[in-house]
Amino acid sequence: MRLQGKTAVVTGGARGIGFAVARRFLDEGARVAIWDVQGSLLGDAMTRLEAGPRARAYEVDVTSREQVQQALAAVEAELGPVDVMVNNAGITRDAMLHKLTDASWDAVIDVNLKGVFVCGQEAALRMRERGRGVILNTSSVVGLFGNVGQTNYAAAKFGVIGMTLTWAKELGRKGVRVNAVAPGFTRTEMVESVPAAVLEGMMQKTSLGRLAEPSEIASAFAFLASDDASYITGHVLSVDGGMTL
Repeated sequence: MRLQGKTAVVTGGARGIGFAVARRFLDEGARVAIWDVQGSLLGDAMTRLEAGPRARAYEVDVTSREQVQQALAAVEAELGPVDVMVNNAGITRDAMLHKLTDASWDAVIDVNLKGVFVCGQEAALRMRERGRGVILNTSSVVGLFGNVGQTNYAAAKFGVIGMTLTWAKELGRKGVRVNAVAPGFTRTEMVESVPAAVLEGMMQKTSLGRLAEPSEIASAFAFLASDDASYITGHVLSVDGGMTL
């Protein structure tokens, strides 16, 4: 129960890694608000969480400052001041460089980079005033080492790391810690749509020889959100099964 009494927001929380983080935070005693742009997924997510009054769900476009501000106000009114902001919402629009369109570039940069900026900035404004808080950003091993066919995604996730390090320097003296988690290939709905041969190739790249389970990534977020990580800021924690060795 390391997060007992804390209020957390998890963007992109209706499925995949975000859902696993929300579930783990609830298990650790937190009050959790899940945000997702796909409102149709929120009802099922709430049912599966079985969290009762400690959980809320909000349909939020993280690229819209107005929606983010409104959702934060609602969370504070219903669950209390936000102690932990998990910027996890993200999309992919993969293509080789010579086929990558402006529309695909813009979509990924808007959600995966601007969305983190908007949510992080709005959360930081509130945390600075209270003198405490944790911001956790989801990057990726792709943001550290690149990946074929993911120019837009790699650029966004590398940018997330840059923001994480910058915010850690700016906010540390205000009592706010900022870290990032860089997951490797993880068994989510997005990855499981990949052809079996490609999945096998992903697994062969890792020392552990398998994909990560979302719950394993969630464990890293729970640690960094907790007081067990009270002297950790400006860190990028790779959770990749040894893929990058």
